[in-house]
Amino acid sequence: MNLKEIIESGESEITEFKTSLAEWRDVVETISAFSNRNGGTIFIGVSDDCDIIGVDIGKKTIENLANQIKQNTDPVIHPSIRVEEIDGKQGKQVIVVGVIEGNQKPVLAFAIAFIRVGKSNQKLGYEGIRNLALQTSKVYWDERICEGACPEDIDEEKVEWFLKTRFTKRNVAIPAQMRFEEVLMNLGSAKRIDREVKPTNAGILFFCRYPQRFIPLRILCARFRGVELSRTTIDSLDCSGTLVEILEQTEEFVRRNMRLFGFRTPFSFRRIDKLEYPIEALREAVLNALVHRDCEALSDIRVFIFDDRIEITNPGSFPHGTTPENPLHVPRNPILCQLMRDIGYIEKYGTGIYFMKDVCDDWGIPEPEFRISDIETKVIFRSGGKAVVISEIENLGVELNDRQRKGLKYAFMEGFINNQIYREISGVSDETSRRELSQLVEKGLLKIKGKGRSTKYVPMVGD
Repeated sequence: MNLKEIIESGESEITEFKTSLAEWRDVVETISAFSNRNGGTIFIGVSDDCDIIGVDIGKKTIENLANQIKQNTDPVIHPSIRVEEIDGKQGKQVIVVGVIEGNQKPVLAFAIAFIRVGKSNQKLGYEGIRNLALQTSKVYWDERICEGACPEDIDEEKVEWFLKTRFTKRNVAIPAQMRFEEVLMNLGSAKRIDREVKPTNAGILFFCRYPQRFIPLRILCARFRGVELSRTTIDSLDCSGTLVEILEQTEEFVRRNMRLFGFRTPFSFRRIDKLEYPIEALREAVLNALVHRDCEALSDIRVFIFDDRIEITNPGSFPHGTTPENPLHVPRNPILCQLMRDIGYIEKYGTGIYFMKDVCDDWGIPEPEFRISDIETKVIFRSGGKAVVISEIENLGVELNDRQRKGLKYAFMEGFINNQIYREISGVSDETSRRELSQLVEKGLLKIKGKGRSTKYVPMVGD
């Protein structure tokens, strides 16, 4: 059946009508009810007697509805939301919310579980909630209650920082009339058990004053001399705290232990400095290790820096069915992933490995290597070699024109240049740009990456 026929069939166990977005609370309750049964579809802009009224769609209408659903469901539900113009009613738009059966039950709305019975939503009592929970075989580690922890272990200032950062990054409104415990539950950071609110593992790792009191998750960082493991380290650090604090401490350690390559050019007395590795790719690898690790494994995450490489080792293998070549988004800890995404550390699920490869490629170093076993995953970033001192290349100043010098300088500073950028900074035609970039390749100063429109020219940092 098409949408018009579905609407004409009326409300049912899998179909619900709402006249307007003013009934958004009822929409959220119905999402809970559908999730706890067999799924269903909600039509907003349709009356109980199947009359298509339509709704006004503003710039942020869908985004605001999605945020209301996200903030008031536990576990967080992300239904499909789209706008449809029903045949025969041109100009009248209807919002269609598609809900699938939840794989984690019960799904709560405003801390209450609902279930669909016929055409209505009914509240579930203790026995009904218990039975639903027993039907759900998969309980993620990060949504489990953290044994021994209580709400007093949560740092309210850290929660406030998170909410403000989420508002800045994702434009999610800061809850104004919600109790602190309700905020935690909406974030997946606490659960109500036997009338008591208790922090989850995710809540402890994100908002606890000292998470390692309950969960021994940390990153061990070490800088070794040479290219082999040894007992003697040049520098070391035990990174602890919340996930964000661990990530920041690790990044600071890596930055201070990376070499800074210096490039001198014949057309400028100023030295061009460039870190040995792209910090964005390393941050992504550490972030993946933190949020995707097997948290029931007792081993620490390790970040080891050698003269020729950086190794990031994480307990546990890739999730079943995923590989570095086929990096599907199969999170071990979906709440941690969502919290990190909320504050801007994750932009798009399932793209992290592609991002690391692209950044390394642009930087002029090899793509990261993945070594996967049954007990651990190791990501290896290899150095691009020693710095090239441009002024030592014979007759370089004579052989290059001013445009090429400017383009080469840009490539060393930014990690790459392409035809469009060269034209913009030099003011030349497409043909001239291609010819002069090709000359830089012929002289061994740049090398080509990619093909067609994705062609980039990256510095020859070393061999």
